[in-house]
Amino acid sequence: MKKIKKGDDVIVLTGKDKGKRGLVTRVIPESEQVVVENVNIVKKHQRGNPNAGTPGGIIDKEMPLHISNVALVNPVTGKADRVGFKSLDDGRKVRVFKSNGEVVDA
Repeated sequence: MKKIKKGDDVIVLTGKDKGKRGLVTRVIPESEQVVVENVNIVKKHQRGNPNAGTPGGIIDKEMPLHISNVALVNPVTGKADRVGFKSLDDGRKVRVFKSNGEVVDA
């Protein structure tokens, strides 16, 4: 079980986009990276392909961030919080916030 999943609300801790919040759109487990919407935007110079009908030009693209550079946002406090794991009485393993012990997954 991973600490950050697709659809989580995260905040960027370091880098040029420090302090920005967004939802995780994609998780890349092989390289331990996540793509967050509207964060870490770069400009890509793309060549057009007339056979495929794609135009050329400069496009904005979201690039991945390392998981260590983002943290889950605690909805109670509105701040970044660390995540741990806990086993419930029915045997399920859930993510919990370290600060208040509240369950992340409903």
